[in-house]
Amino acid sequence: MNILNKIIEHKKIEVAQAKKKISLTELKEAAFFQRKTFSLKKSVKSGSGIISEFKRQSPSKGIINDKVDVLEVTRSYEKFGASGISVLTDENFFGGTLQDILKVRQEISIPILRKDFMIDEYQFYEAKANGADVVLLIASCLSPSQVQEFTELSHDLGLEVLLEIHTEKELKHFNRNIDLVGINNRNLKDFKVDLQHSVNLKNLLPKEVLAVAESGIYAVEDFKFLKEKGFDGFLMGEYFMRNEDPGFAFGEFINIIKK
Repeated sequence: MNILNKIIEHKKIEVAQAKKKISLTELKEAAFFQRKTFSLKKSVKSGSGIISEFKRQSPSKGIINDKVDVLEVTRSYEKFGASGISVLTDENFFGGTLQDILKVRQEISIPILRKDFMIDEYQFYEAKANGADVVLLIASCLSPSQVQEFTELSHDLGLEVLLEIHTEKELKHFNRNIDLVGINNRNLKDFKVDLQHSVNLKNLLPKEVLAVAESGIYAVEDFKFLKEKGFDGFLMGEYFMRNEDPGFAFGEFINIIKK
């Protein structure tokens, strides 16, 4: 069983437990459930295009940075020009929690992506109730019909959808209602990074699709290469989170790419 399969099996247990703790009715009664969400699609188009990620750890890298405060970091991301914030909410494998989104929602005014392994309708209501604006759908975890259903549900809730793909076969998961398509430079099964592979995949998407390069962007040169190849958005986390002050590292990065 590869790591992705392990995560999904554990996620099923997590969701079942969450449903017992908080009902769907309670989620719908949450204060944030009625708020008008921000558009990541618009923000990426009009700003830096960078979706800065808050990530404490990962299965492949272990602890990345578990010393910094999510509010402090995300405030800095916004201050220095992030188009959006990505927050890992998987606890078992990534050390995140929905409380991280809840903690920062009222403090920042840019879109928040709930980055998790979305496999159940309940999680979308959770995302809305906790202040997310966008949800991630990972093609390798879902069928094309599930992507269609979850996209419709997301839009009904006022959430945008970022569909993540990594293979040519997963292009079948795309439908015209998807807001953004993320192409993962890292293979989730063996964690190898290949930027050119992502460029090749992007070129197979309809030209009007807003494409986001995800993972494995470790240098300014990587960013510039992907931008020159037509990517609109860039989801970056580890590059900043490995620093003692991720927000400052992001600010420095922005200054370099502006030159």
